Amino acid sequence: MAYVASNRVSGFHFGDFFAAAVAGAKAMIARRAEYNRIAAELEALSDRDLSDIGIARIQISDIARQAAYLK
Repeated sequence: MAYVASNRVSGFHFGDFFAAAVAGAKAMIARRAEYNRIAAELEALSDRDLSDIGIARIQISDIARQAAYLK
């Protein structure tokens, strides 16, 4: 009886690597844009408005970072 071995070696495909790199870059750009939007909106609020929602002005970058990157 004869046996046929069909072994496919999954090698490196530059197209897949490039597509993943582009997708990662797009996601990074989108997250950065979200960070900038959130930070700008919070910076536009007055100190009184920030106080009403329980945010100190010094916390704005931390809050924007958490909202954009830790979803």
